[in-house]
Amino acid sequence: MSNPWPNHSPSPVAELAVPSPDDPVLADAAAGWRSAYVHIPFCRRRCPYCDFAVVAGDEWARRSDDPTDRYVDAVVGEIAMEEPWGPLDAVNLGGGTPTALSADQLGRVLDAVAERFGIAPGAEVSIEANPEDWDQNAWADLVAIGFTRVSLGVQSFDPVVLAALGRSHHPKMAAAAVAGARRVGLGSVSLDLIYGSEAETPASWAATVATALRLDPDHLSGYALTVERGTELSRRVGAGLAAAPDPDHQADAYELLLAAATAAGLVHYEVSNFATPGHPCRYNMATWAQGEYLGFGLGAHGHGSGVRTRNLRRLDAYLDAVEQGRRPRAGAETQPAWGREQERLILGLRRRAGVVAGAIGDTLERSHKGRRLTAAGVLARHHDRLVVARPLLTDEVSRAVLSLSADDC
Repeated sequence: MSNPWPNHSPSPVAELAVPSPDDPVLADAAAGWRSAYVHIPFCRRRCPYCDFAVVAGDEWARRSDDPTDRYVDAVVGEIAMEEPWGPLDAVNLGGGTPTALSADQLGRVLDAVAERFGIAPGAEVSIEANPEDWDQNAWADLVAIGFTRVSLGVQSFDPVVLAALGRSHHPKMAAAAVAGARRVGLGSVSLDLIYGSEAETPASWAATVATALRLDPDHLSGYALTVERGTELSRRVGAGLAAAPDPDHQADAYELLLAAATAAGLVHYEVSNFATPGHPCRYNMATWAQGEYLGFGLGAHGHGSGVRTRNLRRLDAYLDAVEQGRRPRAGAETQPAWGREQERLILGLRRRAGVVAGAIGDTLERSHKGRRLTAAGVLARHHDRLVVARPLLTDEVSRAVLSLSADDC
């Protein structure tokens, strides 16, 4: 049996040449993968629900210079500050809108990553894009410089919902972008959907899911709309100008997505994610397995040796720090052993493969909340692993884990 995954032996329980996205052996192997995230903050406009580190069109327009070249120089400089560490099994460019940069600029970033750390043969090299960014020549250039995967921020196929979410593309653009991505040779195409906006109805969500599945994506993500502090949506909800998402509606929308995606042949491998064999997001899989990853760029986070780091979120502060030869850190947190174990369980239980229980998992099962979750059919044990059998209630399990203390073990 050939091995399609770096640093991972084929699953002894899978007969297919490529393991299923929910294979426990694959899920555990992801802890050994090394990855990097590069944040590209530029966007034409800030979506009303977005709380990421973003330089939006109005802020961009007020500047006397085009900051993109200077930003790329800074990211390349930050990469050079890191100790060689690799080769990398996954590289993810997110944002923001990474395709706001030119192919030459993106190539400089990837070249810097490859030269400093190395990129393993067959690695996932992923970029986030918006459907309206589709351009035949530009996306062909993405393949030429090394990208293997694109994640499209489709969000909805209903123009009314798209307008409510502050998105500028038409639904037809999403279908064109998927077809175009395949045509230029991007080997893995993922679609992101958001459910639960005030403008959405059960019928419009069902139509969005059906349309997305007709495009036959390799990967599909569905996220519940949340109201984050400091966003335009938060201000509107606080002022009574918009309604907060309805939890019951979101629960129904999630169950519809789960049933439809599974019926279409996608494997549900994490609470919000579905994929065909060979196409789970490796960068995310490593994150859920507590793998180590480097973070570069504005507001980027990293994790290594039990330390979690975060970068500065203001563009000028980030640029000045790197240009002065300083790491652009906003802070770092060394996790205590108990905190790492809690995190291991919480992240691992998001996966359909579950997580090796260990002492903390045994403690969870013995606890009052754990017994209630088990009796309700939410928490289950499969040999040495714990799994969440009702993924809609994953957050309830996470709260139960956080209620435990080291003294309970």
